Amino acid sequence: MPLTQTAAAAAPAVSTVATDEIDRFRRLAAEWWDPEGMYRALHRLNPVRTAYIRDRLVDHFGLDPASEQPLAGLAVIDIGCGGGLLSESLARFGASVVAIDAEAESVRVAETHAHDQGLRIAYRCAAAEDLVREGLRFDAVVTMEVIEHVADMPAFVHAAGQLLRPNGALIVATLNRTIKSLALAKVAAEYVLRWVPPGTHDWRKFVRPSELAARLRAEGLHLADLKGFHYDVGRDEWSLGRDLGMNYVAFATGGA
Repeated sequence: MPLTQTAAAAAPAVSTVATDEIDRFRRLAAEWWDPEGMYRALHRLNPVRTAYIRDRLVDHFGLDPASEQPLAGLAVIDIGCGGGLLSESLARFGASVVAIDAEAESVRVAETHAHDQGLRIAYRCAAAEDLVREGLRFDAVVTMEVIEHVADMPAFVHAAGQLLRPNGALIVATLNRTIKSLALAKVAAEYVLRWVPPGTHDWRKFVRPSELAARLRAEGLHLADLKGFHYDVGRDEWSLGRDLGMNYVAFATGGA
């Protein structure tokens, strides 16, 4: 399904970009494709989240799950793409991918890696609201581990919703604001396991599922599914489950 463009009269005026967050990720841009580097946990998580995205989009759009490229024909935008880990997976599934990030060095790293892999991905240094102003629309909007880093969560969800075509799909992964996430995703991940540098996350910006659901409803979107991501320390593996206490992913449908 090709990308579409419409008038952008309802473009948000509020910037969702948090400059302090951009500066932090700029310092880590060279680490994106090192599977044993600072993004090691994300490399381990990526196969699980991409499988979830693939399966939900295949089901929602009535695509062929047995195809080598099950997302062929879908226009997908990856908001907050970083170095392109998820974007490349979506492209390999056959989707036509536009990938944006507000941090220019990460976009450069992503472009270089995709070129070396022979993948065609339209990377841009931009924020979601920039594409809304251009009137762009997509079959699916995907944003993984981004919403907890933006300057204005309601404005960000609004922009993501405005990028959807009618009957589109929005997939959001983020961190729940719980004591469990404070202990594991903040304290342990940053200060004990050293998965990410200290200060990477602000626990106060983590988003409870109820808060996300309310915001989706306010944008006219239907929350169709919630799943939790679980990490097995002994096996060094991630899996999907019902516990939403730490990382979770939401699948919503709708679009203007």
